[in-house]
Amino acid sequence: MSVIPHSPFSTPTLRFHAPHRIQSFLHPPMTLSKLQPIRHLIHRSNLTVSAASVRQDTLWTPTPLLKISPAAESLFHVTIDVSESPELAASYTKSGQYLQLRVQEPNTKPSFLAIASPPNDAVSKGVFEFLVKSIAGSTAEVLCELQKGDVVELSTVMGKGFDLDQISPPEDYQTVLIFATGSGISAIRSLIEAGFSADKRSDVRLYYGARNLSRMAYQERFKDWESYGVNIVPVLSQPDDSWTGERGYVQAAFAREKRISSPQSTGAVLCGQKQMAEEITSVLVADGVSSETILKNF
Repeated sequence: MSVIPHSPFSTPTLRFHAPHRIQSFLHPPMTLSKLQPIRHLIHRSNLTVSAASVRQDTLWTPTPLLKISPAAESLFHVTIDVSESPELAASYTKSGQYLQLRVQEPNTKPSFLAIASPPNDAVSKGVFEFLVKSIAGSTAEVLCELQKGDVVELSTVMGKGFDLDQISPPEDYQTVLIFATGSGISAIRSLIEAGFSADKRSDVRLYYGARNLSRMAYQERFKDWESYGVNIVPVLSQPDDSWTGERGYVQAAFAREKRISSPQSTGAVLCGQKQMAEEITSVLVADGVSSETILKNF
C-alpha cells in the first residue's frame, strides 16, 4: 500500500535546527518526465493491489481528479475533488487515516492510500491530497498517469489515525519523536500541518528517511514545518558525496544519539517501512518510553 513504502536507512551528524539552514542541503527541484494521458495506456492483465483485498460491501464515491504533479522521483502529488461529497469529506477526522481508491481501468484492484492533507482541508477546501508512489504494474501507476477531470472512486475514510490524546497535553509530553520513510511522510505531513502543539513542546524531531534527495518529497515544506516547531533530520541511505547530513537507516541515525531525557514525558509517531517501525519501537520501549505513547496509524 502506498501508505507504507519501502525505505532503507547511518553516520555523520548534521541536522536542521533553524529554517534558514534547510535550503543549503537541498538540491533544486527535479524535473520529471511529462505524465502520459490515460488514453495512451494499454490494458494490463496483471495489475496488483498493494494491500489487502477490498470488501465486497465497500461504498464507492466517484470523484474527479483536480491535479497530478511530480513530487519526487517515482512520487506524485494527487489532489482529488471531494467538494460534491460532503459525507465523504466529513469522514476524515484524524491525521493518519486512509482510504481505498480504485480507477476505471480493467483488471485493476483498489489501492490503499494515506491522506496527506490535514482533515480541515477536506471540508474547508473540498479536497483530499495524497502522496502516491508509482510502482510498475500497479494500480498506483495507472492513477499517476491520469489527467485532470478523470474520475476515480474513493471508499469511506478508514483507520483510527494518530491518537494524539495519548501524547497530550503538550506540557506533559515535552518530547515527541517522529519517524517516517518514503511515502510514509504523507500521513506525517497531515499531522504536522493539522497541528499537535509542536511549538509548545521543547523537543520535536522528525527523522525522515529516503534513498537520496531526489526521492525525498515535501522539501519545499521544510521551512514551514520548522516554523511550526519541528526539527527535521533527513536521513539518506544512498546520498551523493556532497551530502553532509545523516546517512544510513532512520533507526540507526536515531540510535546514535537518542537524547531522551525523560522517557515518561516522551511520545513518538511512526509511519513507514515495517522494519523501521518495529526497530524504533523496540529501542523506545527498552529506554522506558510507554508503548501507549508510541502512535501508529494502523
